[in-house]
Amino acid sequence: MNRMLKVALLCGLAATVASCGTVRQALPFGLGGKKAPESTATAGQRVSVLEFEQQLVPSASLAGRDFFLPGPQAVTSWPQPGGTAENLVEHVIAAPAFTVAWKRNIGAGSTNTRQVMAPVVADNGRIFVLDGEAGVTAVDATSGAVAWKVNVKPDEKEFRGSIFSLGLGGGSSGGGFGGGVAVGGGKVFVASGYRTMTALDQATGAVLWKSTVDVPIHGAPTVAGSRVYVIDVDNQLFAFNIDTGLQDWSYRGITEPARTMRASSPAVSGETVIAPFSSGEIIALRAATGQSVWQQVLSRTSRTSALSEIRDIAGRPVVSRGMVYAISHSGVLAAMDIRSGVPKWTLPVAGVNAPLPVGEVVYVVSKSGELTVVNRDSGLVYWTRDLNEGRVRQEGGFLGFFDHTVRPSWSGPILASNRLVLVNSDGEAVAFDPKTGAQLATVRLGAAAYIAPAAYNGALYVLTDNGQLVSIR
Repeated sequence: MNRMLKVALLCGLAATVASCGTVRQALPFGLGGKKAPESTATAGQRVSVLEFEQQLVPSASLAGRDFFLPGPQAVTSWPQPGGTAENLVEHVIAAPAFTVAWKRNIGAGSTNTRQVMAPVVADNGRIFVLDGEAGVTAVDATSGAVAWKVNVKPDEKEFRGSIFSLGLGGGSSGGGFGGGVAVGGGKVFVASGYRTMTALDQATGAVLWKSTVDVPIHGAPTVAGSRVYVIDVDNQLFAFNIDTGLQDWSYRGITEPARTMRASSPAVSGETVIAPFSSGEIIALRAATGQSVWQQVLSRTSRTSALSEIRDIAGRPVVSRGMVYAISHSGVLAAMDIRSGVPKWTLPVAGVNAPLPVGEVVYVVSKSGELTVVNRDSGLVYWTRDLNEGRVRQEGGFLGFFDHTVRPSWSGPILASNRLVLVNSDGEAVAFDPKTGAQLATVRLGAAAYIAPAAYNGALYVLTDNGQLVSIR
């Protein structure tokens, strides 16, 4: 059965019985139902979100108007899943030729029992990646040569009883997938689905400390100051001391069993931690104590399908110019004041990718595969583009029966050398004009990609679903 059809069945069942474990990917195709009247946001207003899927309409007042984008800057470190602790990198110098330089197999790819989920990070001339079986690999950024490889999977005694009770795995050879890596202070911090947080020596891969939690971790950690922050699948946020591995504090959100397989990471700005949860909650906390400052729920009050019951904030929240930008699976894109959490504007967009605020605009990709450009101050829409135009196809079936529509899912974007780059489940890296949305170039990756590219020292790096690291220069 096609992977995306499997996801539809699993995810719908999960939301219906409220007992889902996790879902492979947020679906890229429309979920049915009539579309509501078209609308756009204005400053200080919220857009009606009575229908699950609403089409955003470009604002007449912005028709034909240009917008400012800053010039590209060199990136000499990408230590966090989102590039920085605030999950914000605006415009990078990377891959101007847009050709594949090299590919490297880094370990276990995705199967029915494990998933490649971890974003790429980079520092000190090396790329650090996590495969589908908790294997961490340090790769030379220029040549692709492997410097070291370490598996952080616990032994059978440590692992026993961790995920079996949750129904998430099938033995020590599967089920402990997920997690991610981050770099800071000469250490590589590794979160894993085997319910561990581990610190490795960046130069050698030697284990410096390991801490356990009660349930698996599917999201990558974020490092800021003296702490590393990570969220487990039960919506508990942990703050570990980077030197000792001891917990400084923890915060428990509302448990939500129905979620997407993509997992988010906290954003940290100064002394504020912005934590996204699968319940649709986004909560600001004090970095020193874990005390809650404000919270918002990015969820619609009326939904039209079982899938729309999944409220997960799977894309990383982004902090830019005193605002927090976040999007939920259930259909809310919001720009919130980081001090109070009060939304400046909201739009009815359902997505699983982090928004990209850059210059005067915010780029966002919806689950249905629409790329939208929004004015960051007003929430008005400049334009939208259907990324799947010409890519929709029919698959499966027998003699014309039981076939189904396949639409690629997209991850990104990143703005690199004056091109907006995204990757998709068809195994492509595609560059678009950031001002018009016109397609400029395509690179074949060799396998499906569900993780947004990272930029480092003039190149883009993509980790594909079969466990291959691709360098695009």
